[in-house]
Amino acid sequence: MSKLYSGVQIGAVHLEHRIVQAPLTRLRSDRPGDVPSAMMVKYYGQRAYKGALQIAEATTISVQGRGYLGAPGIYSDAQVAGWRKVTDLVHSKGGIIFLQLWHVGRQGHVSMTGGVAPLAPSVVPVEDLVFTDQGWVKASPSRALEIFEIGEIVEQFRQGAIRAKEAGFDGVEIHAANGYLIDQFLQDGSNHRTDVYGGSIENRTRLLLEVTEATASVWGGGRVGVRLGPSGTFGSMSDSNPDALFAYAAEQLNRFGLAYLHLIEPRIIGSELRADGLRPVAAHQLRRVFKGPIIAAGGFGRSSAEEIVDQGDADLVAFGRHFAANPDLVERLWRGLPLSPYDRSTFYGGDERGYTDYPRYADTVLVA
Repeated sequence: MSKLYSGVQIGAVHLEHRIVQAPLTRLRSDRPGDVPSAMMVKYYGQRAYKGALQIAEATTISVQGRGYLGAPGIYSDAQVAGWRKVTDLVHSKGGIIFLQLWHVGRQGHVSMTGGVAPLAPSVVPVEDLVFTDQGWVKASPSRALEIFEIGEIVEQFRQGAIRAKEAGFDGVEIHAANGYLIDQFLQDGSNHRTDVYGGSIENRTRLLLEVTEATASVWGGGRVGVRLGPSGTFGSMSDSNPDALFAYAAEQLNRFGLAYLHLIEPRIIGSELRADGLRPVAAHQLRRVFKGPIIAAGGFGRSSAEEIVDQGDADLVAFGRHFAANPDLVERLWRGLPLSPYDRSTFYGGDERGYTDYPRYADTVLVA
């Protein structure tokens, strides 16, 4: 049997198997207030398994970090209380859940950020759309951060980590991928700064390392993960030497003794698998420099997930769309059962349709 179904230690946490629920932006929090909703409690509870890791969706650390209407936050008491309902239900089923901490940076809109310009390392336009009460619209023009403001954002990540602990999470993941704020600092297509946060690879990784240090000061490194997207282009991202950049970042993260490094494979463009069938390469490349557990994400199915774990390029595999459509995905993969198809039209916002109404396999058999 594949190692995918065997136990593994990630930092301070032991898991019964290596199938991870990926963080997915589903935009179903209660508004106003970005408070986790009753639907969200049900959604995570449906997908909880004994000894299994769920990474809760991208969760904003401040009002200025918002970019998508319906995404939850972790900067208010009401949000903490809402998330506590999620973690309590997951824990009652023996599950383990981390919270992904998020600041969208330039991928924001003034209607979401309290009327102020989105924040960025440099003023570089972004072409991708953000979701507001007017639907999908272009991001508002951004403003370059002053150095003292960067320190304030690091503190917001630390406060988010504290609130995540108050909400009952088992750890946190730092979102440093998908063209959001930390990724914008990492890649030179979006970072044109000439101070200590720009220019060299060492300078451009400074924010990532400062946020990781601040977050680990709350949780200890063994309950902190970092998500990177080597060669990711979502959010109008680019870098002149991504191999060198992400190898350096991964090597520097070794100092924290992280629970894991979570990698989005370059074969994903936006949320789609590349048509040319590119094999996963990020985990293979960064395995050479990162010393801790690696989670690979990006269009995996049963056979490809088993293959990457058995080959040793990754220790765990995160599933997104398949987990959305199959609340019992762990059992389906383990038993070789067919997977339910997902409905892309229900991914972002809406009601329980395409969110909490997917049946478990046993239920479909009974109906048939």
